Amino acid sequence: MAICLLTTAIFVHGMTTALTAVGAVAGGPVACPPTRPFCIIQVDSPGKPGSGSTSGKSAPDKVVCKISFTGEVVPCHDPVFGWFNPADDCYYQLLQPQPPASDIAWEGHFPQGAIYEQVCGWIIGTGGGWVWRATPPPGLGGVTAAQLAQQAVRLLRLSGPDIGMAPRPGSTGLVGLPVWLWTAATPTTWGPSSATASVPGLSVTATARAARIVWGMGDGHSVTCANPGTPYAETLGAKASPTCGYVYAISSAAQPGAKYKVTATTTWNVTWVGGGQTGALTVTRASATQVSIGEMQVLVS
Repeated sequence: MAICLLTTAIFVHGMTTALTAVGAVAGGPVACPPTRPFCIIQVDSPGKPGSGSTSGKSAPDKVVCKISFTGEVVPCHDPVFGWFNPADDCYYQLLQPQPPASDIAWEGHFPQGAIYEQVCGWIIGTGGGWVWRATPPPGLGGVTAAQLAQQAVRLLRLSGPDIGMAPRPGSTGLVGLPVWLWTAATPTTWGPSSATASVPGLSVTATARAARIVWGMGDGHSVTCANPGTPYAETLGAKASPTCGYVYAISSAAQPGAKYKVTATTTWNVTWVGGGQTGALTVTRASATQVSIGEMQVLVS
């Protein structure tokens, strides 16, 4: 039998942080989760929270959790109830150990998914209990799937282009002659590349593919290439690149160090999947080098 924690108005002022974590809604009901030896009582005046921290963990990017229909801010993690799910305003935690396969809580789904303890103390008519879910609830572990996707992107270790140029950096090209532009196509410079980030109960896999490189040529012009470019070979002579190139019209003599600063910025399209959700985002990575461009001198005898 569930035991109600709150018996007198005096006790309200000294409520445990576990109870203050769920907040209070005026005139709220008593909710007695079947899997917990206590009831959640919503009161008109919750008093002041205790001095102890209510956050067993802190979300990595300071996530603010709110009850959707009241706007009340609640802890994203409670040491008793688990992690707040913004999708349904309930707290969840993975049931440990999991019930046997014969338990009706599995709803015939064993071994797919998992059983979670759910607490929805402020939703009238819903106290919570054991629930089966095919995927972890959003917010489990203190981060959403979208936030975990950002971590997966960091694990990809995407880099700016591995710049290849002809003329080579350190040598001198000529006004009017083709400049070849390319990057070495590797998982970190062009893709595809995948990485998975995980917290207890939730994993997200992100896959990145380069979409284009914008080459800033240092003379006020840029070239956009939707490919990694073609490496130059000496046997090609003065031919123009078939995929990504440029022709300077002015020498670099007036530039600092008599060189143009060339920047190459890759735009990456990243898709992610996890926690029953999918999404897409865009990131950029840049590299830079320098090139000297001279003017062709014609000698007349």
